[in-house]
Amino acid sequence: MSGRSLVRRLGDLDAQAYAAVARTPTSDAVDVALRRLSRAANHSKISFAVAAVLAIRPAAPRLAAEAGVGAVAVASVSANLLAKRLARRPRPARAEPGLFPRRYVVMPRSASFPSGHTASAVAFAVAVGRILPAAAAPLGALAATVGYSRVHTGVHYPGDVAGGAVLGAGSAALVLGVMRARRRAVHR
Repeated sequence: MSGRSLVRRLGDLDAQAYAAVARTPTSDAVDVALRRLSRAANHSKISFAVAAVLAIRPAAPRLAAEAGVGAVAVASVSANLLAKRLARRPRPARAEPGLFPRRYVVMPRSASFPSGHTASAVAFAVAVGRILPAAAAPLGALAATVGYSRVHTGVHYPGDVAGGAVLGAGSAALVLGVMRARRRAVHR
């Protein structure tokens, strides 16, 4: 299979997965909750609120807040200023408009790939979770739910979310690596 046909096939599978989510009925409560979560994750507000709580505590929690905010910054710049401009993937056409209008959030004007919401949420979860292991599972679950909410609300394909997750994990790894190197340099 050639590179182009593989990309085309993956795009088709991505569109099919998006359509399956778009056509699957869910309760009003689930739709409202995911729509609110998607909006609350705008501009990493949830991550910054968690970071603020962590930052008022000394030692590891404060270090985790620093790492989390740094990872969000790297992920956000990488996703929104670089990757989206390079990929230029159009946003999905909402399957059967009007089928589940209570799910929808306003369609962003930026490109679809990668999901910036997911990139930032995963970056925060990975960075904080590496420093505070007890926070890894809840923040990871929150990041996964934020990612799913972007598909559920009709603004991303699942592949956009997967790409955002990879970008977020890489951003966290980069920030954690820089922080480790900085600490080593200080202690020499």
